[in-house]
Amino acid sequence: MTPGGETGGMDKTERAGEAVHDPTDIIHTHANVTGGWLRPAVFGAMDGLVSNFALIAGVAGGVARTGGGSGTVVLAGLAGLAAGAFSMAAGEYVSVASQSELAQAELGRERAALIDRPADEQEELAQLYMTRGVQPELARQVAAQLSSHPEQALVVHAREELGIDPADLPSPLLAAVVSFVAFAVGALWPLAPYLLGATSLTVTLVVSVLGMFAAGALVSRVTVRTWWWTGIRQLLLGGTAAALTYGFGALVGAGLG
Repeated sequence: MTPGGETGGMDKTERAGEAVHDPTDIIHTHANVTGGWLRPAVFGAMDGLVSNFALIAGVAGGVARTGGGSGTVVLAGLAGLAAGAFSMAAGEYVSVASQSELAQAELGRERAALIDRPADEQEELAQLYMTRGVQPELARQVAAQLSSHPEQALVVHAREELGIDPADLPSPLLAAVVSFVAFAVGALWPLAPYLLGATSLTVTLVVSVLGMFAAGALVSRVTVRTWWWTGIRQLLLGGTAAALTYGFGALVGAGLG
């Protein structure tokens, strides 16, 4: 028996005074701070809901003054849905495509620099690490090791200098499709009561209020705010927009009447 009886046979992780660490303790995950595709989907749906609800409210306010029927509201709502969805998709496609093309151009420039001036690029990478607190000798060793693999060096330079991942550039087509579908779903929400036979704005108002709160609450998934705070905020902003548009429509309708 070793001195100390059972103590001598204990596993080293159980020795008194020795800190015990589970390797899994240092493994943790972070939320996607870019929002992934949840962000454009949520905000696209929210935009569609608020803008089309405001449009429907404005037309309903005008119709109430001129004596028109609910068919006018439905027509306006459908037109707003189609126009908004196509506009969002086109805008998102152009925006993401331009961003991707710029990134590709910068990657091409970086790739050429790695071929033409490898020593300068290696020193540039070392200097970058030094500015982040790495000792000069170690920074140059790391830069040299990374630079020995051209493709990996390009990835490192792209991430460190441009803030992009060459293997994870956004897709313009996917962005356009997500925006189109999200906006259309959001815009259909306040229009649905009229399509199902409603003849007044009251049902749409209730449905839209619930939808705006739910959409706002969902935004908390990509922010640090609580679900009820983001829900109430969106409800107040969307409700204000709809109320102002309804008032404008009522004024115009009164003038036309």
